[in-house]
Amino acid sequence: MRDCIAPYTQYSILKLNTDFSLPYRYTFYFCLSIITRRMKRTKIATLLSAPEVNAEVLIKGWVRAFRSNRFIQVNDGSTINNIQAVVDFENFDEAILKRVTTGASVAITGTLVESQGAGQAVEIQVKEVEVLGEANPDEVQKTVMQPKKHSLEFLREQAHLRFRTNTFGAVFRIRHAVSFAIHQYFNNEGFYYLHTPIITGSDAEGAGEMFKVTTFEPNNAPVNEAGEVDYTEDFFGKPVNLTVSGQLEAELGATALGQVYTFGPTFRAENSNTSRHLAEFWMVEPEVAFNDLNDNMDLTEDFLKHICNYVLTNCADDLDFLAKREAEADKAKPAAERNELGLKERLEFVANNDFERITYTRAIEILRNSKPYKKKKFKYEVEWGTDLQSEHERFLVEKEFKKPVIITDYPAYFKAFYMRNNDGCEEGKQTVAAMDVLFPGIGEIVGGSQREERLDVLKQKCADFNIPEEHVWWYLDTRKFGTVPHAGFGLGFERMVMFVTGMSNIRDVIPFPRTPQNAEF
Repeated sequence: MRDCIAPYTQYSILKLNTDFSLPYRYTFYFCLSIITRRMKRTKIATLLSAPEVNAEVLIKGWVRAFRSNRFIQVNDGSTINNIQAVVDFENFDEAILKRVTTGASVAITGTLVESQGAGQAVEIQVKEVEVLGEANPDEVQKTVMQPKKHSLEFLREQAHLRFRTNTFGAVFRIRHAVSFAIHQYFNNEGFYYLHTPIITGSDAEGAGEMFKVTTFEPNNAPVNEAGEVDYTEDFFGKPVNLTVSGQLEAELGATALGQVYTFGPTFRAENSNTSRHLAEFWMVEPEVAFNDLNDNMDLTEDFLKHICNYVLTNCADDLDFLAKREAEADKAKPAAERNELGLKERLEFVANNDFERITYTRAIEILRNSKPYKKKKFKYEVEWGTDLQSEHERFLVEKEFKKPVIITDYPAYFKAFYMRNNDGCEEGKQTVAAMDVLFPGIGEIVGGSQREERLDVLKQKCADFNIPEEHVWWYLDTRKFGTVPHAGFGLGFERMVMFVTGMSNIRDVIPFPRTPQNAEF
């Protein structure tokens, strides 16, 4: 329309400048602006949530299906629900309708009316269809856009297109909701969002499994007199890596700002091809000055309940779809591998129950007295001094207590150097003020601790863990100037998204997974 009236518009304005008085001129401009104003696109989620029957609407999206040359199912990503657009094909240009194929992008103008058929409350009586981008039907048949059920393995092979499917549309809308809920919670609680470095010279976990960052050519790195790579000539003048955690830097912020949190990417160079591991993932790590372990548990429980409540309240349609999908998938599994609770019930399970709090020592006692242990059904050994495995954690949550569980006071030797030593421990049984939060269906979802604030103890722990003091001099420095008790925790963001979506593989809750031998896109 704008192109058609543009010459008349220019001529009219030119004449008005000489022929019309000022009031009439402004009136004409106002009317002209109405005529030339383009209709704004309305999101499908808005149309379906607050439909204005008989309103003229414009939608834009991708064709999910086109039946009987009459019924177009369109989705624009704003909701899992499609809207049906009904075409009076006898009065439509056949050439245009032939281009309306599955996967094509379209702009549809029409009238929103009450639906005459089952399955939807409203539909669009089409007045105009514009094909914005075509999709060759033969090519579509080779992709995840083909309208049939696909395996998750096949969907991972086409990660650039899997967003178009109902499953991954739902997953990534919920991922966004979880991310928003995290920021919302900490903002409401007065935390400050701290961006910690991605390139770092420290190893917060002491694991040593880090990606090195260098500007040296692989086969042309300078060496020193000892024949070792001379990192003093590298970009940063020393060895640096991609971060495994922002925690140590967050502690620095907490000792001045009181309470901070990080939310950023972290990296682990573990050659692990499992359903629970990624080489690149996101971590949420709050740190709070003056908090002890009990305060830390209170914060963690409140935080996790907030996320679950937010998703339950704001993601109903996507949750319903994923819950049905999971229930169907469970039917094909052995009874022992099925979820005892449905997806929404698991979220309510967390939101509505006080978390059980027990020590590691008590957990070991419970496990050793359990029927699975006595009948030798646990795959891994249970004894004081060994780390708990997922099967042990799930038993405590799902069978013993039937609620989320926080386990505290783990043996010091398999926890990180920065965790505070507990006082008054038995000889050979030193424990630390650590905690793990266990959820149904997933086991550990959060790990945290009260941090060691005593300089002399922290120095000794650095020595015990073979961490040179010069590598963490800045961390030790904070214990010299007004040291205080403080605590924090780490939430693996993708683990949380797995829990709230019911997806069983971590590669299906991150847009572009980074795993051994896989770094596409």
